[in-house]
Amino acid sequence: MTDPDVDLIAQAKQAARVRAREARALCHAERGATAAALIATHLLSLLPDLRPGPLTIAGYHPKGDEVNVLPALSAIAAAGHATALPVVTGRAWPLIFRLWRPGHPLVPGAFRIMEPMDEAPLVQPDIVLVPLLAFDQSGFRLGYGGGFYDRTLEVLRAEAPVLAVGIGYAGQGVDKLPIDAYDQKLDWIATEQGAWRPS
Repeated sequence: MTDPDVDLIAQAKQAARVRAREARALCHAERGATAAALIATHLLSLLPDLRPGPLTIAGYHPKGDEVNVLPALSAIAAAGHATALPVVTGRAWPLIFRLWRPGHPLVPGAFRIMEPMDEAPLVQPDIVLVPLLAFDQSGFRLGYGGGFYDRTLEVLRAEAPVLAVGIGYAGQGVDKLPIDAYDQKLDWIATEQGAWRPS
């Protein structure tokens, strides 16, 4: 028997995803060309305040109208930090991260998302750049519903201090998202308008 509260949250999240996809598509059409460079600048200026370096920073390979963080990863690598990308190992499993530098080869992985080759070393990131459909003022994010990043952040945070930085367009922000017990909070949010720490 299912919990009615859980069902209500799931329904609210699904409805929020529909609205969030529309909002992100509009933001991408209007600001996609300039947002990537702005976010790269904001992230580079933020890094010294987050943790003493050098750091291992995991990004993601953008799909569709996700914010492109590859320029940010290039700038981060040029500044002397290690960069990595996620790899999906199974539908109910946390992501793993493999070392990757801009220019290194990538192969299509699960969901046709590009990822490092199997020969690339596994790494434990200090900072994870997290894609999202929406974020709220408290620092919670709305993902696609697979739970990959929530599971991953839970595992990583149980092993070592790991910071999660949500990456999105400013127009993806909402006042409050429906959340459940499994949702992992973001430590920072970076958009084309700047980087800030949720309340």
